[in-house]
Amino acid sequence: MTQYQSLDADVLRTFVAIAEQGGFTRAGEVVNRTQSAVSMQMKRLEEDILQRQLFERDGRQVRLTAEGQVLLGYARRILKLHGEVFNTLRMPHMVGMVRIGTPDDYAMRFLPTILSSFAQAYPLVQVEVHCESSKQLMLRQDLDLTIVTREPGNEIGQLLRQERLVWAAAEGFCPQEQRPIPLALFNSDCFCRAWTCNALEAQGIDYRIAYTSPSLAAIFAIVTAGLAVTAQLQSLIGGNLRILGESEGLPQLPVANVMLVRSTQSASPITDCMADYIVEGFK
Repeated sequence: MTQYQSLDADVLRTFVAIAEQGGFTRAGEVVNRTQSAVSMQMKRLEEDILQRQLFERDGRQVRLTAEGQVLLGYARRILKLHGEVFNTLRMPHMVGMVRIGTPDDYAMRFLPTILSSFAQAYPLVQVEVHCESSKQLMLRQDLDLTIVTREPGNEIGQLLRQERLVWAAAEGFCPQEQRPIPLALFNSDCFCRAWTCNALEAQGIDYRIAYTSPSLAAIFAIVTAGLAVTAQLQSLIGGNLRILGESEGLPQLPVANVMLVRSTQSASPITDCMADYIVEGFK
């Protein structure tokens, strides 16, 4: 029988932290180890345990090789099962608090299912949800888990999903007949608002920001009334709105990366467990 060396959960946790943080130093802060200790763990993982190159190093930046990407998927599944065993057998009644930060649009679309499942498993955990823009959330230090929108190439944390921004309007609304095009968008510190305006300006299309709100419900109410066009993630567009495209004279919009950022200061079984539910809920 072939003998294999075991994959220690601590080593896998460090490996995942490197993949999510993009470097050994930041990963060390997450797992509470020195950079040298992290390097030694990964050297042993690459050379002794798996005998495969897992990282490509470019200065301080670290990227996963193809083999590293394969291991990342397995590592997350192993750690999830590892956590479930301890949560079920040692802490079936976890008590405490977890603080989540998210933009309003993700709270409406994804959190209901996520929080419902989490509450059934851990009814004694108090959950605080703070809704602000991605830029504002990235400045906060008091959140355990933060869901944010990031530009491609500027990701921080764990990728939850990639999704294209699309134009949307009420049935019967013709943007070709509106100049300047009236827009209903989030407030000025929203990434998506900047991407939307840049796309219109690049094609010389006149527009005016007619309505702003931090609330997705308010924006959709305005658009549904036929007062403006909006740009949102495709999965957020409801059946009472239609998606517009190049046939209506509107430019293609970029892809947004939805990321999960974990606090390095408040790691706990509760936080880790909620993170697993968020990852699953965004699939």
